[in-house]
This record gives sequence, C-alpha cells and structure tokens, in this order.
Amino acid sequence: MVHQMMKTKTASASSASSKITPMNVRLLRWFVTALIVGTLAACATREPAAPESPAAAAPGKLAPLKGPMVVPGTLAQSKSRWVPVDWSELPGWSEDSPHEAWNAWLRNCERPAPAFAPLCEQVRQLSIAGDEAQRGWMLEHLQPYRIESLEGNPEGMLTGYYEPFLEASRQRGNGFEVPLYQPPAGLAQRQPWYTRQQIEQQPEVQAQLAGRAIAWVRDPVQALVLHIQGSGRLNLLEADGSTRVVRLAFAGTNGQPYRSVGRWLLDRGLVRDATWPGISAWVAANPQRVQEMLWSNPRYVFFREEPLDDLDASFGPRGAQGVALTPGRSIAVDRLSIPYGTPVWLASTGPATQLARLVMAQDTGSAIVGAVRADFFTGWDDAAADLAGRLKQGLRLWALWPK
Repeated sequence: MVHQMMKTKTASASSASSKITPMNVRLLRWFVTALIVGTLAACATREPAAPESPAAAAPGKLAPLKGPMVVPGTLAQSKSRWVPVDWSELPGWSEDSPHEAWNAWLRNCERPAPAFAPLCEQVRQLSIAGDEAQRGWMLEHLQPYRIESLEGNPEGMLTGYYEPFLEASRQRGNGFEVPLYQPPAGLAQRQPWYTRQQIEQQPEVQAQLAGRAIAWVRDPVQALVLHIQGSGRLNLLEADGSTRVVRLAFAGTNGQPYRSVGRWLLDRGLVRDATWPGISAWVAANPQRVQEMLWSNPRYVFFREEPLDDLDASFGPRGAQGVALTPGRSIAVDRLSIPYGTPVWLASTGPATQLARLVMAQDTGSAIVGAVRADFFTGWDDAAADLAGRLKQGLRLWALWPK
C-alpha cells in the first residue's frame, strides 16, 4: 500500500453503497483499521512469494565502502551502508529472548540466503537450546552492522501489517454478498485489467469472473482490508453447513495503481484528519457516498485458496522470501537495503509499542522503501489488527551478518 501522511493506517476500496449494511461497531473498527494500515504505510498489496536471486543476497555483493569519514569495514548495499559496531550498541540485546525468534530463523533456512546457508545446520541444532546458548552462538558467528542511509542517517520508520480474519461463505446469500475472486483467465496477458468500479459494475467484466468466486463475505470494507493486506484467513461456511478455516493468498492484481481512500477523504475536505472519530463519523453519516469513496481506489486483488493445517495456522502467509512469516519476528524491508533472510536487530520506541528484538527480513511491500524502513508483521487476531493500525514510529536497525 502507498504511504500517506495521515494519522491512521491502511487504505481501502471496494463495493457499493447498496451493499453496505447498517454501520455497526465491528464495521467501523474494520474500516478504520483498513484506512490506517493502508494510508500510513503498511505493506501494500503483497506480491506473490518468489525465490530471491542469489546475486541479490550473496555476501560477496556487499562491497566495502572507501573514502574519507568512513569507518573501516563499512559495507555497501544499493540503498544503505552498514557500519560495523560492537554488540553493546544494540538496545536491549541482553534482554530479548532469541528462542522466540528461532522459528523464524528456521523458516529462513528453508530458503537461505547464500551467506547464511553454511550456518543453517547449527541454527537447526540450536532450536532446542536456551537463550544464553543462542545468544552466545550469535556473538561468536555474527557481526552487527548499524544500517544507515547512504548519507549516514541511522533513523527510519516502522509500520505494521497483519493477516485479516473474516467470516465467509462458500455460497452467495444470507448477507454474504461481496465476492473474493481467483484471477480471471488470461489476467497476466491483459494488464492493466479493468478498474475496481468496472469489475463491480460492467456485465461483460462480471461474465469473465463468473464461477471464479472463492468465497463471499458480508462487508465490502472487510473485503477491502483483505485486498490491502494481500492475504488473510476465512472462517468458511461450506455448502453442507460445516465450517473450516482456510487461507487466501495473493494471486495477482488488475495492474491498476493503488489510491488511498483516506487521502481521498482528506483531499476533499470530508474529514479533517483520518483519526477514528473523524473517519467513523463520516462513514456513519454518509453511507450514500461510501461506494464513491471505495471506487476512488482502482486497484483490485485476486486470491488463491490454501488449506491451513495446525502447523500452518501457527504461522502467517508466505512473504516475498518464500517462507511463512512469524508474528512479532518477521519484517518486510526494502531488499535493496537488506537482503531477504538477514537476521536484524530492531529497536523502536513510540506511542504504539516499545520494541528491541531479533527479527528476520522475510518480506517486502511497495511502500517499504528506504535504508532504515520496516513493516512489522503483527499476526492475525484482533490485537494484531489493532497494533498494525496504530504502529507508525521511529526505527533503528542493525544487520547481523556472518563474520
């Protein structure tokens, strides 16, 4: 999603006022979360997971920087420079519980960056070790580097994202009127495809999507949240009356640009800011304009259904690295600053939360751009949605690279 300078966080777009049910607390909560998580810079719709180019992550591609005013041993990435530091510089280093991050590291080893592949056997062996043993191993095998912009600025921004959890039905009806589609035939060859408004309005476009609805949800705003985040979970009511939880994963877009509906509201003077009181009051008072607002974002997302066994359910969707995300221990980054699969020490202090912990760079997003920039994966429950919606604060990062 595109970063917007607003006080909320997640953008939105989808559906018609004729489909809007009376506003209730749950809808408003979802709506504001959608605006918050999208407009303030969470990860935009996530591209499908793909293996990283070996050249992009190879340790040999981190060239030493040369010249005056540069600390010896400083390494260069395309968008950042890494300055070697002592472990004592890492805030909270001795207080974190690295074993809580070890599952994320084991996931890294499913698709390891070349620099870390030789360490994966030891990482697996340490999976049952205690915090002190894991911390000692990192001290012995890794070197911390402070991540800075090419101009030497170590300060950046942290936002959050999450995996929405929606009630859904396999069949249309009984209040379930908003479709979640798999891609139409030939989508990749015909981009940009139709806009959101055209998809929802034009009979010829609807004909191309006939029979391609994976499921139906009640609330177009909740559907929008799913579009924004790029994946989610459904508590799915089957035709036989049984229910099961499935995951919807990103499968493509219509190729249209993303537009923040929060920005749309601000630009028209419909709200003074995008805080909870302003947005919720506007939505409740203006149901006849909700469709207009949603159609201001032409981008539309298509999904594929994935089963969720007990193990899958304890992790998030697959990120751009191609491995499942771990709540509280996975981040999305700009891969031109930090290669996928890099262990990172993250420190952030602000009104939403206080963080000083080991995380893994395993994902990316179109709004996650810059040297010191990260999107923190919070999980999939209500608390995760709340934190992702409020998280926008200062950030410092340290890469932990093999010696």
